[in-house]
Amino acid sequence: MKNPKALLSIIIVNYRVSNLTIDCLNSLASEIQDLPGTNVIIVDNDSGDGSVKQLQAAINNNGWGSWASVLSSSYNGGYAFGNNLGIRSTSKSTTPPSYFFILNPDTQVRPNALKTLINFMEQHPSAGIIGPSLENSEGQLLSIAFRFPSILSELESGLRLGIVSKLLSNSVVTRKMTDNECEVDWIPGGAMLLRREVFESVGLMDEGYFLFYEETDLCLQAKRTGWSCWYVPQARVMDICGQSRKKTKIGNSNRKPQYWFDSRRRYFIKNHGIFYAALADLAWISGFIVFRIRQFIMRKSSNTDPHRFLGDFIRNSVFAKGGLPKSQLANKEILK
Repeated sequence: MKNPKALLSIIIVNYRVSNLTIDCLNSLASEIQDLPGTNVIIVDNDSGDGSVKQLQAAINNNGWGSWASVLSSSYNGGYAFGNNLGIRSTSKSTTPPSYFFILNPDTQVRPNALKTLINFMEQHPSAGIIGPSLENSEGQLLSIAFRFPSILSELESGLRLGIVSKLLSNSVVTRKMTDNECEVDWIPGGAMLLRREVFESVGLMDEGYFLFYEETDLCLQAKRTGWSCWYVPQARVMDICGQSRKKTKIGNSNRKPQYWFDSRRRYFIKNHGIFYAALADLAWISGFIVFRIRQFIMRKSSNTDPHRFLGDFIRNSVFAKGGLPKSQLANKEILK
């Protein structure tokens, strides 16, 4: 495996979970010794809780200063915004990295995961984005990757009827994976390795997304320009899942957050147009109404859906909010 001067930059966006970020850095320490030319940039997304001091102290106390640094943002612009800050900071160096690894703070990288991913990239030149298998804190594999959202996937998601789900199995977004490497549509943004050339050809992450759908959008843009996306289960990363999101409380925590609806609407309108987005909204709404009617007739109740989900969905649909201004659709910064 080649080891250029700047091989890999790992970007971690911290928001009020400095303790978990430090655990993540601990898991990276031995990995980085085997990958010369690797550095870690922790972007603190305006946590306002002393995270920057805590992270810097951990770096100093553990002797990580040769490969880890903290970049403090005065503004929390969301997940894509934070990652872009880190990507810009390292890409402007005289030796920009060959690869970027976007990593959530509530993860821990298992032994040889980074080397396995980079080896795969170097053996598959058309692969632009790849991701490891994820496991929970008990070591149980969460072997999933994803298909791109579509009208049919929205219908299935709302309707939740066994026979329909079976008929639409090739459209369901969540995809159960095997132990084999496999090309997929998109992978979770919490642990994804990208070639620098992907950002040079499609641009940085779209900061129009505060949270959710940004990695889906990025993988779609990459696929449209000829890059493939792969699931590589031989590399493993532990993911606690969603700890930073729990710190970002907007409104009633029992309801779906506003930024989820905004991101979903943005994804469909930006990538497929307002007419397609309207059909996707209609498919989910009609499917969910039928699901609720079926529950009522069968005298069943579901406690898994967010509070007031249907009403919030309708209020945030294309029918209620319309399209996006052109200025919001044109959000592309090419990395050069």
